[in-house]
Formats: sequence, structure tokens, C-alpha cells
Amino acid sequence: MSKLDEKIAAYVAEAKKLNLDLDESLIAAVTKGLGPSIYNADAETIAASDKSELERIKTNFMIKKLGLKDDGKLDAALEEVIEAVGKSNRNKYRAIVYAWLVKKFKKESVYK
Repeated sequence: MSKLDEKIAAYVAEAKKLNLDLDESLIAAVTKGLGPSIYNADAETIAASDKSELERIKTNFMIKKLGLKDDGKLDAALEEVIEAVGKSNRNKYRAIVYAWLVKKFKKESVYK
């Protein structure tokens, strides 16, 4: 099993543990899209209390990657996803948060 496959398996297991209804293939596609950052412990997770990090996710992922409009709903959606993953959960994996955002906004076509 490659390191990438191990990461994907870990993210799928975490999503199941959190009772998130995420498709394995979506998690795999998002994980591959994140590239080498998944192997860096700091970059692999999201610091939900860091406002600048949340702003980067909104700008770089939600607006640029997913093509969403910054209409004021993005902050609320991001907060909702972080709640679903668990605010107190230390392992807010970027791949899971991103996959949940993709599903929430029905943007799976970005990863096809």
C-alpha cells in the first residue's frame, strides 16, 4: 500500500468515525488534489481558530478552486462544516473538510 493509499484510508476511516456521509472516491480525489501537503502534519490539518487560515480556505479553495461567489454564505458554510467535523476534534483533516465543502456545494464535477 502506497503512502497516498494509507492517507486516503485514514481519511475515509475518520469520516466514517465522524458519521460524515462522504464518498470514498471523492475523498481520494480531494486528497490527490492536495498533493504533498498531506504529508506535512501542520498542513494536513486545519486550525479552525485561526481566522487567517479560514480566510485562505475561503479564498483559495472555495472561491478559486470550486468557483463559488463570495456572497456572505461561504463563511457560514465553512463554519457549519467545521462544526460537523468537530470544533474540539484535533484532527480536522484538510482532505475531509474540503471533501465536505465539495459535497455541500455540489461541486463534485471539479474532481471528475
